[in-house]
Amino acid sequence: MRRISLVIAVCAVAACGPKEEPAADTSAAAAPAAPALALADLAGNWTGRLMPQNSDSTLVTFDMVASADPSAWTLTLPNRPPVPVRPVVDGDSLITDVGPIESVLRKGAQVTTHSVLRLVNGELVGTATSRYQGGTGDSVVTFRQVATRKP
Repeated sequence: MRRISLVIAVCAVAACGPKEEPAADTSAAAAPAAPALALADLAGNWTGRLMPQNSDSTLVTFDMVASADPSAWTLTLPNRPPVPVRPVVDGDSLITDVGPIESVLRKGAQVTTHSVLRLVNGELVGTATSRYQGGTGDSVVTFRQVATRKP
């Protein structure tokens, strides 16, 4: 009798336990990957602006020459000669580095800028992190950046 009671109790506990769900098919649920970007996709002349994170006020304008050849990229600031840009593509992102150069925004300071941009509706959109040295002291500032291809 004890054995029958024990068997019934074990069956009752097993029946009340959580049900095992079949493994979900994640292949259909995965978001489609953004198309990979190439330097050749960005070749041409671009005009851009640098803005504070919380405002649309333009602090600096620039012109950028892009090419499939990374050694041919340049950035021109107002009343300045062109400076080299070091571009790298990583997936759907364009990463650029410029400097150190004399800052347009801070007199007497040198600046190095690291930008991460994505191609959105024909514009390069992203952030630029500038590291300043000298002048009124060392600091790091992050800006918004937008560039449009010239016709």
